[in-house]
Amino acid sequence: MDDARLWYARGLAFQCTGCGHCCSGYPGYVYLSERDLVSIPEFLGMDKALFVRRYTRPVQVYGERRISLVEKPPCDCVFWNGDCTVYPVRPYQCRSFPFWKGILASRFEWERAGISCPGIGRGPLHPLREIQAWLHGEPAYNVRGLR
Repeated sequence: MDDARLWYARGLAFQCTGCGHCCSGYPGYVYLSERDLVSIPEFLGMDKALFVRRYTRPVQVYGERRISLVEKPPCDCVFWNGDCTVYPVRPYQCRSFPFWKGILASRFEWERAGISCPGIGRGPLHPLREIQAWLHGEPAYNVRGLR
């Protein structure tokens, strides 16, 4: 589709409020890339192998073997403690929210995501070029050689 015809061609407003709605309260996956598997353990000052054993789980998604962060009760991200304890090195999946393919599929999906995310539709306008960089910058999550 021609960029000018995208429903978000004029950009989208978003500002994370730090509310944690996307980090807590319901089950899900937080996929980790190879980069995440280096930067997060380094930030925590721990060995990568220990990090993988303690904070991750293997999952099968779309026919790929991926690594996801584990959750703590009641379905919160293991690094959510009222704030993100790994925020400076949070996974790409977290950094790129809400500029995900599914959320950007239509204005309806964007507005639906805004029901649970108070930052959607507020704050600075993110231009099309930035949104597309998030969409096209998604790393490979098919992590090999672990566990």
